[in-house]
Amino acid sequence: MENTSEYRYKRAKEKVAEIKGFYGNLLAYCLVIPFLIWINYQTTSFLWAFFPAFGWGLGLLGHAANAFDYNPIFGKDWERRKLEEFMKDDKL
Repeated sequence: MENTSEYRYKRAKEKVAEIKGFYGNLLAYCLVIPFLIWINYQTTSFLWAFFPAFGWGLGLLGHAANAFDYNPIFGKDWERRKLEEFMKDDKL
């Protein structure tokens, strides 16, 4: 019983760290991207600030999906169905 409680505590602590990391990444994005846009506006007419905003934004979406357990392709339901399928399979 104690091992289960320790395991759950460890997983909860890891999950909180993942979410905290995401919010740190989001804060950095919200501070850096406007600064890059300002630099872009001050230096040239070519809209180069779009590229880091887009790339970092994609990474941020992936980080959010990981932190908040959102996976539309391989979600919890898919995992449950596969487990049931493999449990019914006699070849394993």
